[in-house]
Amino acid sequence: MPRDSLPRSEAPHAGMPALDASAGKVSWFEFAPARLFYTPVALYCGWLSLRHLGPTLLTGCNPALPYSGLVGESKTKVLANVQGAARDLISPYVQLMRWGGDGGVMRTMDDALAAMQAHGLAFPLVAKPDIGMRGAGVQLVADTEALRAYILTFPAGANFLLQALVDEEGEAGVFYVRHPDEEKGRIISLTLKYFPRVTGDGVATLRQLILRDARAGQVPQLYMDRHRARLDDVIPAGEQVRLAFAGNHCRGTIFRNGNDQITAAMTDAFDAIAKNMGEFYVGRFDVRFGDFRALQAGTGFRIIEINGAGGEATHIWDSRMSLMGAYRTLMAQFGHLYAIGAKNRRRGFAPTPLLTLMRAWLHEKKLHKQYPITH
Repeated sequence: MPRDSLPRSEAPHAGMPALDASAGKVSWFEFAPARLFYTPVALYCGWLSLRHLGPTLLTGCNPALPYSGLVGESKTKVLANVQGAARDLISPYVQLMRWGGDGGVMRTMDDALAAMQAHGLAFPLVAKPDIGMRGAGVQLVADTEALRAYILTFPAGANFLLQALVDEEGEAGVFYVRHPDEEKGRIISLTLKYFPRVTGDGVATLRQLILRDARAGQVPQLYMDRHRARLDDVIPAGEQVRLAFAGNHCRGTIFRNGNDQITAAMTDAFDAIAKNMGEFYVGRFDVRFGDFRALQAGTGFRIIEINGAGGEATHIWDSRMSLMGAYRTLMAQFGHLYAIGAKNRRRGFAPTPLLTLMRAWLHEKKLHKQYPITH
């Protein structure tokens, strides 16, 4: 059975709150061009820059991270800031460089297999770029053949991670904020992520199943390319095909607003992790879990990634969210970034110079164009 297929007996979204019927809808702005959607937010950031007298002031909100995690940060360097017992919550990973030139693929393969053995990692694994956002270049790697294919299409000279797969249905984005003058932080956004599937009937092809699905049929371009090898295959009756693996909205994962299910125990757990990261005050923890009730109790989860200032309060991509609600959320988020940056500047932490920030952004943008297709 292909690795993106599941048997009939496996319940979709196990351990997660149930999806209601509106999950089949797509809001009119969910997949609007980024330049159009973010223009009001950019204008608001311009006003915040004038108010706080610093165009790059938001890069001072997390002094522990390169550029505060706004852009171009290394996932490895961010995760390395987690200290103490909280490190055990991170899904194990290794960082590797993709060697170039003749024999570069084989040399990288040898390094990868040696690192896996040294760190006790086994297939299947998650491969992802060390620098990247919005799920770019993330793939599930099932075996050595798939790893070789990933390395072959990865840009030479760039770093990537191999991370242990947290094979659970539950995934969430937990957006955390604490100002430097506050004793305790808070969770301002909880996004529940659901991985869409179609179920075969023994007659329809995968292409047909995607096109007639209530939600996937409205945005088929998000799924067709990554499943192009199977589009014309007839899917056996009862077999489920998972359409998206990376927990990212722009890659086709369904997002739901879970803010009304944030608990004090959950807040305490992430506050403790953030405080074990040194000068870290704002960002999003992406976690996987098998039981949402355990997550609410502050246990039973694994961290797969931590995003700094460049993270987003992703519950705005719930299809039930209004446009004004999304803008209010984003403007409140950036308000925190600038306010924290201003407070840290007064504490002696200088923001990143604009030219340095632009170089980091251009470097990340260049890499994104070269990454393998996202699963």
